[in-house]
Amino acid sequence: MQEDKGALPPKETFSEWYNDILWQAEIMDVRYPVKGVYVWYPHGFAMRKATYAILRELLDKDHDETLFPMLIPENEFMKEAEHIKGFEEEVYWVTHGGTSELDVPLALRPTSETAIYPMYALWVRSHADLPIKLYQIVNTFRYETKHTRPLIRLREITSFKEAHTVHATWEEAEAQVNDAVDLYRTFYDRLCVPVIVSRRPEWDKFPGADYTLATDVVMPDGKTLQVGTAHHLGDHFSRTFDITYEDAQGEQQLAYQTCYGISERCIAALISTHGDDKGLVLPPAVAPVQIAIVPIIIKKREEEVRAAAEALETELKEAGYRVKTDFRSLRPGAKYYHWEMRGVPLRIEIGPRDIDNGVVMTVTRLGEKQTVARDALLPGIQAVMDAFTETLKERAEQKVQEQIVPASSLDEAREAAGKGVAVIPWCGCKECATAIETAIDVSVLGTDVQSKYVADTEGTCIICGKPARPAIIARTY
Repeated sequence: MQEDKGALPPKETFSEWYNDILWQAEIMDVRYPVKGVYVWYPHGFAMRKATYAILRELLDKDHDETLFPMLIPENEFMKEAEHIKGFEEEVYWVTHGGTSELDVPLALRPTSETAIYPMYALWVRSHADLPIKLYQIVNTFRYETKHTRPLIRLREITSFKEAHTVHATWEEAEAQVNDAVDLYRTFYDRLCVPVIVSRRPEWDKFPGADYTLATDVVMPDGKTLQVGTAHHLGDHFSRTFDITYEDAQGEQQLAYQTCYGISERCIAALISTHGDDKGLVLPPAVAPVQIAIVPIIIKKREEEVRAAAEALETELKEAGYRVKTDFRSLRPGAKYYHWEMRGVPLRIEIGPRDIDNGVVMTVTRLGEKQTVARDALLPGIQAVMDAFTETLKERAEQKVQEQIVPASSLDEAREAAGKGVAVIPWCGCKECATAIETAIDVSVLGTDVQSKYVADTEGTCIICGKPARPAIIARTY
């Protein structure tokens, strides 16, 4: 463990706070000598591991995990013109093996459609082979020319979960897209992070998709962060890569496909949603250390307190909790600061008085204190953890509710977008979207908004006055 480095900037100065907490809470080290490439500290990687374990748990119910190569031959990569146009400025190319120039340059995957779909063309033969639902969690590489930011805008995305499915009909693929969005909602609910789902405008969909549904988080500074996408690919890629199947009547048919992805932006959202001026605040589900035990040592009863703390740790670990007992020769306050910075949900203090009274003192990361009877430790701790998780959800939802503001004119939209997400009536045309984006310096994120904070009401477009539906606009990362 590193020594503690002093107070964080206040969270009100979000950019400074975010950059500092990654270092102070030992999540990522930004000092690797390649721009846009970062190193996970063990504490941060353990948080990543617990987070992606939830994602795997949800996917493994009806998907299979796999692993495709990182290198994609140029001839395969260039097959799909519309798709490639969306990535051509971001691709890293391998042109040499040692000192020898390669006959066929190899792309480092920016995403894996062109790596996976040639194999799907070999694997899909009959309607009996469908559906195929595979996912992988891999590194992807994109030559970001914008300002890079750890976990948010990277040149090496270290934790990209991408799922790729194949179906017999367009409608079955549509159902899969909806299932993917539901899965993402469940995933973010487990992280206690509220999300907004919307349908991206036609010009902002995934290259080669029929349509894109995107999942966004409202960050503390009011900007939105896209933290998940689900794309209905239609038969676009199956035409390019000849993914066909024989139907029940013996006829050859084009398959229909979907893909959907989440990156380590989910960790950025987790950190940003819950953290405070003291450091990380983590839901128990993803905290690398769920419980920190701090023995309150008095010399004449030191061995007794140590034994009591060790017995506590053993019992809690056997119950499945991730526990650390802090026996360091530091004052209790220094230990509290250390574990608060790292987001530990629950601290247990035990000293001679607690032993005599048959209790332990619990303190949540938000400062809520409660004594728990030692002979009812496990149900007592579980109750505290459950209540803490619900508190995190309620806090996060209350904040987001304040950041989503309806607006019926450009002036109202400008004011609302300064606080977070503005909900406006928009006719859906690109000309009006461009006028809105230019006037307010925001992005029109999408329509068909799925959020309990956005009412599905009719109106008239704030630009042209034509009939309109709710759309969300915001400043974005």
